[in-house]
Amino acid sequence: MGYEWDFGVVFRDFDLLLLGLVNTLKVTGLALLFGVPLGLILALLRLSRHGVIRIPVGIVIEFLRSTPPLVQLFWLFFALPILTGINITPFIASVVTFSFQSSAFFAEVFRGGIVSIEKGQWEAAKAIGMDRGQSMRRVILPQAVKRMIPAFLERVIELMKTTTLVATVSYADLLYEANTIAQATFRPLEVFTVAAAMYFAVLFPVSLFVRRLERRLGRTGEGTVH
Repeated sequence: MGYEWDFGVVFRDFDLLLLGLVNTLKVTGLALLFGVPLGLILALLRLSRHGVIRIPVGIVIEFLRSTPPLVQLFWLFFALPILTGINITPFIASVVTFSFQSSAFFAEVFRGGIVSIEKGQWEAAKAIGMDRGQSMRRVILPQAVKRMIPAFLERVIELMKTTTLVATVSYADLLYEANTIAQATFRPLEVFTVAAAMYFAVLFPVSLFVRRLERRLGRTGEGTVH
């Protein structure tokens, strides 16, 4: 006996899926807003010549990169209130968790881009009277950013996919809304098929753009950072 597909039950609640997608993009966008500048700061600190700065920052980055984001989310949402007595909403817990978690990965993207710049660029900047900070801002970062773009966009894609974990703390993202509709309609095949298609519609164009950008940079002789 074949399965009879019925997408009508899904599209009757399609507004909830759209709301979930908006919430997913909201968490992703805010995590980028906070995570990218924090990642740059962490990268610069990890490149410090002083071990008292470089080593602790490196430990923080590796800890955030090496521990599962779900554990980080659960600790922030369930454990932190026990220690502080302050309850936080699923939205705040999600944004804070993925801001810090993504900052560690962006830190390595920034660091990789910076160290990929030839030593001669530093020497040339120093020769015209720039200090280390000026050399970084005016010479190194502008060149490094171009090399970092593909890796940066790949991290954005991974970040959005990872945010599906926020459903575990009852934040109404796309996965949470899809699961709610599936339980109410007993149509998980249809619901999760549509949800997957919505994720694909958002992420696939970005993925295509990354591939084209990498090919273009390859033709122009610019390396990329991974």
